[in-house]
Amino acid sequence: MHGGYTETFITLGHMSQIRERTVLFADLRGSTALFETLGNAEASDLVTGTVGLVGQAVHEYRGQLIKTLGDGLMAVFDHPREGVKSAIRMQELLRKEAGRSPRLSGLQLQVALARGEVVEIRGDCFGDAVNVAARLLDHAGDSETLVTAEVVQGLSSAQRGKFRSLDRIAVRGRAEPVHLYMLDGSGGPTDAAATQFGAIVRRPHEPEGIRLIWQDLDRVFDIDAMPVVLGRSTQATYCITDVRVSRSHARIDWQGTSFILTDLSYNGSFVRFGASGEILSLRRSACTLHGSGVIGLGGPPQDGQAPSVHFEVLHFADTERLPVTDDEHLRPL
Repeated sequence: MHGGYTETFITLGHMSQIRERTVLFADLRGSTALFETLGNAEASDLVTGTVGLVGQAVHEYRGQLIKTLGDGLMAVFDHPREGVKSAIRMQELLRKEAGRSPRLSGLQLQVALARGEVVEIRGDCFGDAVNVAARLLDHAGDSETLVTAEVVQGLSSAQRGKFRSLDRIAVRGRAEPVHLYMLDGSGGPTDAAATQFGAIVRRPHEPEGIRLIWQDLDRVFDIDAMPVVLGRSTQATYCITDVRVSRSHARIDWQGTSFILTDLSYNGSFVRFGASGEILSLRRSACTLHGSGVIGLGGPPQDGQAPSVHFEVLHFADTERLPVTDDEHLRPL
């Protein structure tokens, strides 16, 4: 087989093969709002058509479309580089279509890829790589593409430079954590400078770290420690042992000049800036963290039920910490 090996055997009367494959799952998020505004029939046609559109990228890069899954799809590729190119093309196709059709502006595509042995039988695929790729979607934010280390290993040097490590993250149903990489799709001049010329030179007034406090867990993370995953899993960078928190609930990234919080959960994350500012609700979306405030995981900070993490964006060169407006800001919940 091109790019791997093939082992054929008979199982329950059906011809099966074990092959080394790159598995891709893609999922459209935001479709619920379409059903609420357009109705079932029109929204269903629109979502189905959009999935078919992004599915064209599978065939463009010699992949095999295994099945569509309502508002998503599953495909396999012989080579990691073809799977990654297909993922990039899917995002491009959706952006172009959304530019032509305002009804699609709320849709976001999450893509995940894993590589390993899969069992192919009767046009379907099974195995660890399939399970990992499917569950990586739980960790992906809006318009993000996540891949495993095995996928990155099969890429060219130029392709590898487009990914940044998210370190090892616990994946549901797996005893061992999975080393994840994220495709850097921001494409801004800052990212290009970082890739071509090494570390970015920080300007004097840019933040240099972030402090997180939940109960007695008080930690400071500098830019080089990013990303920071907040979640219930013991593998999370900042572990919050509360049943209302998802295993990987949210992620803090450094993107050029600021800290970005991305919600990865089904219950949402909520951010309040300052002591009594407006609450910002994040559901599979992101915002910039600045100053100080509170991050509610699974519920807004004021409801008193969901865990709340106090944050403070730090400038290490400052001689004084940012002022605290009230005693509650740093008091354990």
